[in-house]
Amino acid sequence: MRVRGIRGAVQLEQDTAAEMVKQVSLLLSEMLKVNEVSNEDLISIILTATPDLRSEFPAVAARQIGLGGIPLLCSVEIDVKNALPRVVRVLIHTHLDRDLADIKHVYLGGASVLRKDLAQ
Repeated sequence: MRVRGIRGAVQLEQDTAAEMVKQVSLLLSEMLKVNEVSNEDLISIILTATPDLRSEFPAVAARQIGLGGIPLLCSVEIDVKNALPRVVRVLIHTHLDRDLADIKHVYLGGASVLRKDLAQ
């Protein structure tokens, strides 16, 4: 089985803990669903947040949807001038026997403008 990376991002409406958990939970669930990835196939997940998001760690959402046994890493995204605000990015590492072209990357809400070449 191959190791694959699945990209995703979501833009939060506001910086609150509830919004963080809600939006990141939706993003992670969608990324796993559309790529038919089970928890047993997961290797690790990296979550980054833009510097303006301070209310909660994105990994809290991952743990709340049952991914607490997967290695999770949160980091702050680099602070680029004029970058899209309130964005959480995700990189899932997984075992997936699929060609690269068949991986479905997920960009929700305002984050869909980030990678139009990858977004569904």
